[in-house]
Amino acid sequence: MYGLISTITAPVEMYDAVHGEILTRFGAFDGLLVHIGRATTDGFQVVEVWESKEHYNRANTDHVFPLMRELGGDQPPPSTEPATETFDVRGLEIPNGNIMI
Repeated sequence: MYGLISTITAPVEMYDAVHGEILTRFGAFDGLLVHIGRATTDGFQVVEVWESKEHYNRANTDHVFPLMRELGGDQPPPSTEPATETFDVRGLEIPNGNIMI
């Protein structure tokens, strides 16, 4: 499993727009186990757990980053690299989805 926390210093409305479009256009991404988005004092934060880093990279390369460029128009997408922290997933339970790892 691959877990990460990304902190983005951009308006939370950007998260809302991108998240809404992802759900409309693509639905759930292959390999995504958990996604939590939340507002912070200076932007937003995303906590995710993926089956693998490869799943994460593929979803971003094929869908998320192109969509961010599209929705951002002339604005460059925010860089999540300097503010991304990975973590070891020690346990994951989603009872309603019958997922327990």
